[in-house]
Amino acid sequence: MAVRIEPITDHELYEVNGKEIYREGENWIARVELSTQEKNAFSNYRKAVIENANFKRHTKATYNG
Repeated sequence: MAVRIEPITDHELYEVNGKEIYREGENWIARVELSTQEKNAFSNYRKAVIENANFKRHTKATYNG
């Protein structure tokens, strides 16, 4: 199953397979529970893109697994 991640508002709001996940302080909170695969994909995206100072604008991403 592929996991699709789309930025809505950089550093604040994203969609993971159509489920919203937002930042509250240092924590990321999903409005609907994410599957283990979705959690892992977002964690990878967060480390590679969101926390990477070299990215000025965040891109859509698809993780296959």
